[in-house]
Amino acid sequence: MRALVWFRKDLRLDDHTALDAAVRDAHGDVVPFYASEPAILGRADMAATRVRFALESIADLAAAVARAGSRLALDHGHAAETVPRAARAARADAVYWNDEYEPSLRARDDAVERALRDAGIGVRRYHDRLLVPPEAVRTGAGGPYTVFGPFRRACEAVGVAAPLPAVTRLAGHDLPVKPLATFERLGFAAAPQPPWPGGATAARERLQAFAAGALAGYATRRDEPGVAGTSRLSADLKFGTLSPRTVAAAVMDAARADRRLADDADKYVAELRWRDFYAHVLWHFPHVEHGAFRREFDALRWEGEPRHLDAWRAGRTGYPVVDAAMRELAATGWMHNRARMIVASFLTKDLLLDWRDGERWFMTHLVDGDLASNNGGWQWAAGTGTDAQPYFRVFNPVLQGRRFDADGAYVRRWVPELAALPAARLHAPWEAAPLDLAAAGVTLGHTYPEPIVDHAERRDLAIAMYAAVAKQR
Repeated sequence: MRALVWFRKDLRLDDHTALDAAVRDAHGDVVPFYASEPAILGRADMAATRVRFALESIADLAAAVARAGSRLALDHGHAAETVPRAARAARADAVYWNDEYEPSLRARDDAVERALRDAGIGVRRYHDRLLVPPEAVRTGAGGPYTVFGPFRRACEAVGVAAPLPAVTRLAGHDLPVKPLATFERLGFAAAPQPPWPGGATAARERLQAFAAGALAGYATRRDEPGVAGTSRLSADLKFGTLSPRTVAAAVMDAARADRRLADDADKYVAELRWRDFYAHVLWHFPHVEHGAFRREFDALRWEGEPRHLDAWRAGRTGYPVVDAAMRELAATGWMHNRARMIVASFLTKDLLLDWRDGERWFMTHLVDGDLASNNGGWQWAAGTGTDAQPYFRVFNPVLQGRRFDADGAYVRRWVPELAALPAARLHAPWEAAPLDLAAAGVTLGHTYPEPIVDHAERRDLAIAMYAAVAKQR
């Protein structure tokens, strides 16, 4: 038997469910294949920084495949054409892959399966992207979970599978191997360099560094955007340069070796389960891709002004922690998770602008942009998602800054025009005395903008706006 493994967002040779099964079934006679797709590269919300990360990751995968005695077969085109073509050229008896969970990708995979079966080629599909796949957990009533706490407990009862061994030998083949496209040839003229290189090799180094370093204190410091307190593995999980099982195993192994890390490891694995949760929500409720999870909130009338959207995008809102986060995103293609919540709440609850505007902006910039996680996070912040009583939750950007960036390191890095202000005034420069502003070289409305809205006033407007819709339900 000969197998073709279709790589997608699982760009690695270790702990790879479909690859492991193919190697066992075909006794190592496995041809590795990857194809880029015009429908994906041509999306209006495709971030150039994600393309750069993907290209680096594919190059790293190709090098690993070469070390395993094979070549990564490459193609470009519609998957329902490229995959059967590669399978026929390889004389494969079956094609193996790990499933995707986004609605459009599920439809694509089903179309590929039909094309393969019509050609007399077998198909083997596996779950790999999550700790617990969709349909594996259900409520007592038999439905999907829509509240995270019970979902987490149900998943913990299932447990986490052990990582699979790395594949070290693959089959030679005579399939054409097209040269890997360059960033520029794909039409992406400019993009910030991702804050870390793509590829499984670099991903493993990041994971090891996190387990040996920032994991200690993760439970208490993960919310501080000014410190290196998170794993920075979100893009690796997005593109599958690491599997979630490998990541969970590494942090749990670290906690077993040092019991002081137990709370940190538990908290980190819980964050991985948030990633699962939002993927499950998208799987069971695909309407969230374009509308509110709580459908009544599709009736919200967003009353914000387009000029405020422009100011938010540019990091010129007059609220330092918001502006720091938006500038970080523009410069690096990444944003700290606490900062993501702050700017999302600000867009929807202070600027009264549609959460979908923010969701799209994130997807056009984030190196780790993932439909389920991005959509779930935005709907959580906007109050349209799975929470029971969401619209009362309105982040105060000043208090958020003072609490999670107490020394001002984050704001000073990304809003340097405020760097000389004392920490006590940094997150609300309009409260600073004229002499303090002058000493720091700050002229509000000139070197740094005045706040574009009044938070207390907008909070009341937002709550009333949401309450009116909820009352009609």
